[in-house]
Amino acid sequence: MLSLFPFILLAPIVGMLANLLAGRRLGDPGAGIVASLAAGAAFGLAVWQFALLRLHPEGVVDSMGEWIRIGALDLPWAFRIDALSVTMMLVVTGVGTLIHIYAIGYMHGDPGIARFFIYLNLFLVAMLVLVGADNFAVLFVGWEGVGLCSYLLIGFWFDRGAGGTGNATAGRKAFVVNRIGDLGLLIAMFLMFRTFGSLDFDAVLGLAQKTLAVGAPVAAAICLALLAGAVGKSAQIPLFVWLPDAMAGPTPVSALIHAATMVTAGVYLIVRSHVLFDLAPAVQAVTAAVGAGTALLAATSAVAQFDIKRVLAYSTISQLGFMVAAAGLGAYTAAIFHLVTHAFFKALLFLAAGSVIHGLEGAKYKVPGATDDDARSTLGNGSGQASHLVPGTLHFQDMRFMGGLRTCMPVTFGVYLAGALALAGLPPLAGFFSKDEILTAAYAQNPFIFAILSAAAFMTAFYVGRQVWLVFFGPARSPGAEHAVESRRLMTIPLIGLAVLAVLGGGLNLPGNMALGEWLAHTLGHTEHHPFSLLVAGFSTAAAMLGVALAYRLYRSAPADRPDPLEGRLGGLFSFLNRGWGLDDLYTAAVIRPFNRLTASLAAADTKIMADLESLPVNLVRKTAGVLRVMQTGQLSWNVAGIVAGLIVMLLVLRWMQ
Repeated sequence: MLSLFPFILLAPIVGMLANLLAGRRLGDPGAGIVASLAAGAAFGLAVWQFALLRLHPEGVVDSMGEWIRIGALDLPWAFRIDALSVTMMLVVTGVGTLIHIYAIGYMHGDPGIARFFIYLNLFLVAMLVLVGADNFAVLFVGWEGVGLCSYLLIGFWFDRGAGGTGNATAGRKAFVVNRIGDLGLLIAMFLMFRTFGSLDFDAVLGLAQKTLAVGAPVAAAICLALLAGAVGKSAQIPLFVWLPDAMAGPTPVSALIHAATMVTAGVYLIVRSHVLFDLAPAVQAVTAAVGAGTALLAATSAVAQFDIKRVLAYSTISQLGFMVAAAGLGAYTAAIFHLVTHAFFKALLFLAAGSVIHGLEGAKYKVPGATDDDARSTLGNGSGQASHLVPGTLHFQDMRFMGGLRTCMPVTFGVYLAGALALAGLPPLAGFFSKDEILTAAYAQNPFIFAILSAAAFMTAFYVGRQVWLVFFGPARSPGAEHAVESRRLMTIPLIGLAVLAVLGGGLNLPGNMALGEWLAHTLGHTEHHPFSLLVAGFSTAAAMLGVALAYRLYRSAPADRPDPLEGRLGGLFSFLNRGWGLDDLYTAAVIRPFNRLTASLAAADTKIMADLESLPVNLVRKTAGVLRVMQTGQLSWNVAGIVAGLIVMLLVLRWMQ
């Protein structure tokens, strides 16, 4: 079978290099057009690769040459074309292309636009390496590459945020927290090589299946280390704290990296290593528990957020929990199905949120003399709501300054509603079918996990309803909301495309058809599948409708000048949920502050001790020079005397040495 992967990978590389060399001359929108064409070319080639793979579903390994050969370690620079990798390529390049096009409009006028699109194309390169790798070492290269791009893009506006450096701090936080998970992946690779003598997927998974018994300690150890890697990259308990702060990056970054692609890398890793996880049922149980716990924790945190993007950040963490739980239950097809549909509707929601922000910012030019602080003066009348503002967040991201936007931003409202209902899991949208598969698997295998995920699904519908009502319904609660403008067509057209996918995406794996399941079976084998359950579907739909109805009841008549209705009912619990269950506070108290005190002590010690040691030779030289300076009188007789004295000393030394 013909492999097109080198060309798929080459397309964003060419776009990146073109902007690197000529981006400043191309300017705005030239740099964005070049990057978008590169992403579109990669997607077109991925579609062609999919068509070829349909004819030869056994797939192919494309080796581009030797990479590392040290003793028994032989690592080629090789890539795998199979059902799983091509599915991921289609998601990465397809959704990525729409986001690139949207970003041309969103980043219009930004002085760093060429640098921004260089980073976006570099991200596509790294993500394609990750999902196309044929061994764990090449996968790790892509894994680290997307981590680097995440750091660069979160901190893209590095001179903004709280204290002028808040965005840079958020990027650094993401980079550091992800390194913890990366250590787990490295340990897993060391254990694999020690046990199987290889890092190649076929060799590792094949030998594991042949030589290890179910429950083997080495299989459990490898899977625990792999799970640690997935927990870091896919923002699960306890390493999810970086993702809410990652919203500091431009909105297209949130959509591409922190909703649709990068954060799903951990789910992909587990599914790619499914043979090992099948041999470690205890770790599978831990995986399912971690995913379910994350889904519920993040969903409850989302209900208490006011920043429109921060709600979606916690929502992403929650939906990733559903995927991880599905993988832990052995429902690998359901995990990938939800990964794909989530890419559709969550990228849509983030981009639509960016459209809202853009519309509110644009309103400044319609209100004579308006400034960024005007809307803030309309808040609360002493209600105390401002205590929950995210530091550095401007009013046009705070949902309390919105309201009534459905009339002035009708396209954004329509697509946002489609994405929100898909996220809530209402039929017949895409999110309903993928989430239902996960709940069905949980219902059949683990009632406790099913109960947790059902509670998370209810909370999801509630915070979705709350967000839609605060943003688009009720009265306008600021001058910006009153005069908001619809985004330009360059931004709304990609939104419409994603909305169509969010509505129709469930057709990929409809009950009775299971096209995606049959397709992935070429790579994953015929994994356990649970038939469609009318009971589970009815229960999940009722829970979603109840959540939306509760949000409507609480927020339909909430006055604009009073605290959030939920805040008034929950009191201190609301603040606790707003802070993500206080896990960030715990890390600050247990890790960050002690570390800062330690570094301050070391800096003081360096100043006090090392500076004194360094000053000793300096003072000695200075004093010696002072003595010698006195001896330099400028008189010839003293110079002659010095020369004679020196000769005498030399003669005495030579005499003594004999």
